[in-house]
Order: sequence, then structure tokens, then C-alpha cells
Amino acid sequence: MSFDEVARLAQQKGLFFKSADSYPNSPAGFWDYGPLGVALRSNVVSLWRRLIVKRDAMMEIDGSQILPKAVFEASGHLSGFTDPFVRCAKCSSVFRPDKLVEEKTKKQVPEKLQDSEYDSLMAQAGVKCLKCGSPLSGTSRFNMMFRVGIGPIQEEAYLRPETCQSIFVDIPFLFKTQRVKLPVGVAQIGRSFRNEIAPRQGLLRLRELNQAEVEVFFNPKRADDPDRFAPGQEDVLTIQSPDGASHSLKASEALEKGLLPSRLTGYYLALLLRFYEAAGLPRDRLRFRMLSAEDRAFYSKAAYDLEVQLSVGWLELVACNYRGDYDLGRHAAVSGSDFTFDDGGEKVLPHVFELSLGVDRSVYAIIETAMRADGERRYLALRPYIAPVKAGVFPLVNKDGLQEVAKDVFRILQDSFDVQYDESGSIGRRYARADEVGVPLCVTVDYDTLKDRTVTLRSRDDRAQERVPIDALTERLAAATRAPTISW
Repeated sequence: MSFDEVARLAQQKGLFFKSADSYPNSPAGFWDYGPLGVALRSNVVSLWRRLIVKRDAMMEIDGSQILPKAVFEASGHLSGFTDPFVRCAKCSSVFRPDKLVEEKTKKQVPEKLQDSEYDSLMAQAGVKCLKCGSPLSGTSRFNMMFRVGIGPIQEEAYLRPETCQSIFVDIPFLFKTQRVKLPVGVAQIGRSFRNEIAPRQGLLRLRELNQAEVEVFFNPKRADDPDRFAPGQEDVLTIQSPDGASHSLKASEALEKGLLPSRLTGYYLALLLRFYEAAGLPRDRLRFRMLSAEDRAFYSKAAYDLEVQLSVGWLELVACNYRGDYDLGRHAAVSGSDFTFDDGGEKVLPHVFELSLGVDRSVYAIIETAMRADGERRYLALRPYIAPVKAGVFPLVNKDGLQEVAKDVFRILQDSFDVQYDESGSIGRRYARADEVGVPLCVTVDYDTLKDRTVTLRSRDDRAQERVPIDALTERLAAATRAPTISW
């Protein structure tokens, strides 16, 4: 399925849509979720909490979205969180030069080039303004943070561009109050804000985005602990090295070949893969792209982008960074606070391995991957436990008391599940509407129900039907929609 088909479904069913679309010329990069989209996103986040946060005994926090200027001076965002841009000399439209060159040449452009290098690539590709075809200015830089003023004196602060800084500045307090032992993961789900230059393609590039972040704090001397990080070492990872070569090998083998820096890294990359498989993304469409020293952030000792292959090409879902002790060291130096930790009698400034997951992109990827076409039939083959609606309840016809029984069944189920009631149109049309938004099961109350208290339970994917007693429905739905666990 294509990006346009996903966008069309999203608009038709209210999964997600442009923010303030009722106002003309509202700014790009802001999107709202409708009821079904909220439920789907919530279920994906719940699966993340279950399979990653809770399984690994991580702590979860909810940090402030506004942080003082000093935090971003320490982190390097004030000086380094910039993107390149060019401006049309005639119509003043603004573009990113790397994206213009990629669209023109169909080749990926490195992210960390000098301004003059972007100018050379644009000249070689013959890039012009996409709107009016006029020449473009030379490349300039733009800091993507949103500045805010606090109080009547407008004290300088910023909306966070990534959720991890909240975790870093809170870690001394967590070390003191939570009886922490290294290694430990600290997780956070929340909003980040990036003043993107030219956001396009719906949920794939936003100015206000949802992140599910994990920062793993560890003693670098124990990153290869054979007991703690034994799980996942036999899992097969597909890693594209910086030279473009693709390697499919066990995590333990990737460590031996120097593609991974530690057992800890292999463990968490394997855990990520298992989460996305559970969410419905096939493993053969997932890979880790290993970033070169030139492409990764200056603080990063090793970096891997977890990508999925979709109709738009390879799309980054998770940024996995070994950040070393850069963040805690910088915050300690600027704040004057102690960020060290007593690890079994050794005072250590912990190192950090980061899993920064884009929730909105993940939701999009799950929808596109789940879209199916069978002749004229369209349906979303979502995993039942992340489907926004678990079951539809329908009376076969709207007479002879079937509606009343169907509503009783609906009330029974709605105490435990997200269910919908629909009595409009033919039963076939109601099945089709449910299939389009990924409802895994439909319950139909018919004339036999009045005789024996059984209903027809229909499966979305194969359209198989069976008779089930009303009293057994709750147990059947619970079994069919139960989320999986990870066992190594």
C-alpha cells in the first residue's frame, strides 16, 4: 500500500488529520489524532510499556516539556541543534537542501555536510525552487528549538526538542530516591517540539511529535556482563554497515565482528526487534543502519537507526545511540550537581545507551504494513491487541427484539474491552466498515440468539464464523486480544 492510500484512510476514518484544518493557511507539521488514532497510538504505547519498560524493570518518569536555557547550553542544543535551509529568491519559499537533492537525484544525502557541500550538490543536481522554478539562495542554518518566555520578565526557556534531556537532569534525584542499581533503564513517553523547516508527509515529519524514549545507564566496565545481557545474543540482526554492506547475523556474531560495541547493545537492539515484530512489522522489512563517524552526532560513540521498508522507502523509527558519558558530564559541569553513582563501591559517571522511538512514525508504519486488499475488499490486519476497537456488536436486523439483545451484549463487553455498536446498513456493510479500521472480531445477534443465547463470532482476516454462547464471549475476546510476552 502507498502513502497516499494510508493518508486517504486516515482522513476518511478520522485516524489522524491536519491540525486546525478548518482555518486556511494553517502551518504545516501539526497533526491531530481522532478517536481511532488515539486508541491505536495508546495501544502501541501500552505494548511498548509491557514488552520493553516493564519487562526490563525500567523506571518511567514524566518530565516537564519546558526546560531552562542552561539545560540546552549544557546539552549543546543552543549551538548545535540546527538544520540547513535555502530560500527562493523570488517567492521566498523555504526548503531543506538535502531533501531537494534527494528528490532530484533519488539518492540519499549525508546529514552532516558543510553548507558549502550542500551548495555544491544542489548546483550539480540543477536544483530550483519547487514552487516557481527560480534560483535558490546559498545554504544557511536554523536552530529548530521553540523559544518561550517564562513569567512577566520573560525568562528565556525552550520547549524540549527531545525527551531525553528531562531524564538526564532528573537522574541524580532518581539515583538518590529509587534505590537504583546499574544498569538501569529510565523511560519516558511524551511530546517533543522541533521547528522543522519544511515538514511534509503527515506523521512522518512533525513539529510536535510523540516520543517513547529509553535511556539505559550503565557502568561501561560491565557492558559485557555475560549473565545480565545473555538474552538476545542468539537473535539475528540485520545491520547495514556504513560501507553499504548488509549483514544478517546473531548479535553475538555482530559483537565479534566489531559491528556492535557491547553485549548490552546487542541485548537492547534484539529487544527492539521483538517489540516491533509483536506490533506487526515483519522482521524481513526491518534493519539497523549503522551510522558512520561522519553521520552520527558528535556525542555518539556508536549509532544505529532502526528502519522499516515502506512505500516511502526506508523510514527511521528508532535512533539507537551509545552516548557515552557526554550528557551526564556536561550537566554536571554546568549545573554543579553530582551526577556520579556508587556502583558496588566504585564511584562511576554512568554511560548511556539510548533508544529514542518515534511513536507517530511507528503508528504510520503499523497502519501501512497492516493494509490489505482482496479484490474490492479493504481491511487492516492489525494485531488484535493493538487494534483500536476489539469487537463490533451488530444486530442482524433492527426488529423483533434483536436490537435490545445486541445492546445487552454490547454493555457486557464494554466493561472489559473497547467495542463498538453498529446497527446501520446491511450486515455486510457493517462488516466492511469494521474491517476497514482493523476490528478483529464481530459479534452478530440473530434469530438463533433468541433461541439458544449464542451469537455469530466472525474473524476479520479469514472471515470465518462460529457460534459462541453469550456467556463465553468475554473469555473468548480476552484470549483473542491478549498481548504477547517476550521469552528469550
